[in-house]
Amino acid sequence: MTHADFVPPALFTRPDGVRLAYRQRGGAGPTIVFLPGYMSDMEGGKAIALDAWAARSGRAMLRLDYAGCGASDGRFEDGTLASWRDDVLLLVDALVEGPMVLVGSSMGGWLALLVALTRPERMAGFVGIAAAPDFTDWGFTEADKALLMTEGRIEEPTPYSDQPYVTTRDFWESGQALRLLGGPIAIGCPVRLLHGQCDDDVPWETALRIAAQARSSDVQTLLVKDGDHRLSRDSDIALLIRTVASLLDSL
Repeated sequence: MTHADFVPPALFTRPDGVRLAYRQRGGAGPTIVFLPGYMSDMEGGKAIALDAWAARSGRAMLRLDYAGCGASDGRFEDGTLASWRDDVLLLVDALVEGPMVLVGSSMGGWLALLVALTRPERMAGFVGIAAAPDFTDWGFTEADKALLMTEGRIEEPTPYSDQPYVTTRDFWESGQALRLLGGPIAIGCPVRLLHGQCDDDVPWETALRIAAQARSSDVQTLLVKDGDHRLSRDSDIALLIRTVASLLDSL
């Protein structure tokens, strides 16, 4: 443990008073911005490993928690895809100068694509780790959707947390309104997509769909044959760091 491990995150206050937690590291740009997945936060293994690499390499980086997640204020169940996208936009607009490379894990990959579409002039690169755009569409059965409509929420056990995996009707409807895979994705920056072929949560073919729909001609898809959804083994994290490093070196 170092002293830095005990330093609480900084807080940025939204106009409605909700405080969003973040950790920012100065250094050479473009700034790496890490966006965690659903029910995850900025203290996950991949985020911390990438931040440690940024520290060693003198690279600027921003990690953050969406409202209701991690160290941020708010209730998780009040969050929607649109509100979390807006949290990211608020923080990058206020805290990040110049271009950025968005690194999004699972749902964070969907959010990163939405942010990239909203701030195209600031995008130096996009890296998806088991990116999961449109999972409200393909990730739910008709029975699930019917339950959401009648009950307003679904709770399921998850191997990733002691808490049940909660999906609200508001989140689901927000996701349905922000689907991307039905047409071209107007992103012109370099795109790197990492996906495990043993992913039980997000089909690895999703990476190929993103690659096909992205407008950019500089798109590389890296499939890890024995990789799972989290891609958090030492070898997976080394691949992520190599991918981000080579992308930044090419800019």
